[in-house]
Amino acid sequence: MKAWLFQDHRQKQKLGEKCPWYVGFYEPDGKKKRKRIGSKSLAEKFARKIEGQLAAGVYQATNRKTWADFRAAYEEKIVPQLAMSTQRIIRETLDKFEELSKPTRVSAIKTETIDAYSADRMLQPGAKPGATLSPSTCNRELRHLKAALRIAHEWGYLPVVPKFHRVREQQRVGRVMTPEHFTAIYSVCDSATIPATNNYPAADWWRALLCVAMTTGWRIGEILSLRRDDVNFKTGAVTIRAENCKGNRDDLDHLPKAALDHMKGLAGFGSLVFEWPAGRCTLWAEFRRIQAAAGIKLPCPDASKHECTAACGTYGFHALRRAYATLNVTRLDGPTLQRKMRHKAFSTTLGYISLANRMQEAAADVYVPDVLRKATS
Repeated sequence: MKAWLFQDHRQKQKLGEKCPWYVGFYEPDGKKKRKRIGSKSLAEKFARKIEGQLAAGVYQATNRKTWADFRAAYEEKIVPQLAMSTQRIIRETLDKFEELSKPTRVSAIKTETIDAYSADRMLQPGAKPGATLSPSTCNRELRHLKAALRIAHEWGYLPVVPKFHRVREQQRVGRVMTPEHFTAIYSVCDSATIPATNNYPAADWWRALLCVAMTTGWRIGEILSLRRDDVNFKTGAVTIRAENCKGNRDDLDHLPKAALDHMKGLAGFGSLVFEWPAGRCTLWAEFRRIQAAAGIKLPCPDASKHECTAACGTYGFHALRRAYATLNVTRLDGPTLQRKMRHKAFSTTLGYISLANRMQEAAADVYVPDVLRKATS
């Protein structure tokens, strides 16, 4: 593409030989641009520079579109395609970024801007009383912010996507419910009072939920959204609907006999197998109450960093999913375990496999004093 030099004839009439020189050129999108340089020699050098950038395809147009313009377009065209929970997190992330970084033009967002945002965000209060924001939460927000800026780059708002430096966080697998604790919780489900129904006692509902979670590894949302017409109670075949799973795709699975036997006792006229009449917060609170009746009191791993709450000493529903993975690592091959748990990436499944292998190897190689060896023999 050719750049050209010219002078404004009206300015030349006023200034004569002192009239500045301009460089004119067309941007890759066809937009005509001009830039005032000054002397003719500098204008010639700038023209050669622009011609080289245009020929090499590295020319970066100066974009003055505002952050507000980009966010409005992003929330109109991209965000509605995502899950409702993801939409909420994205909007909260963009709100925090606006609050702390105060962006004006999208093209002005650099790596330094992102690093400053991370540093400021880590100083803000976290979800737990007395604690600052956790590194995992900050990294989650950075992932959503990076995805948004990638779209900004593709749309031409941003010349280069800045680098994102993750906040260092402890690599934890999370709590894994032990078989002993599962037995204790299962045995005290008679203490449950919700859901109250005339068709079956609340204890049957909770025992069926725990059994399905422990023998399938499903997420709690997948279990609660399971429809009766998606289950074949004779063969155990079950269909997982895309709108109800994290992977956003339909899948087929088979339930073990123990789970089917428990589910058959939940007779009802509703469309869902596990009808829950209250909100999700009530579900978690009732689960904690059952664990308290079983005498479950787990130590909080972060007690020195925040004020512990009732949830710190109990299991979450995801502990059943982790238990399924670690207890079936030696029973199922890797691809089957990945399919059962519906992990999109096999690297996620490998995390559970490597954890189980390390624990087994550690138990086999641990030092045992001779006096104990003699006693056991």
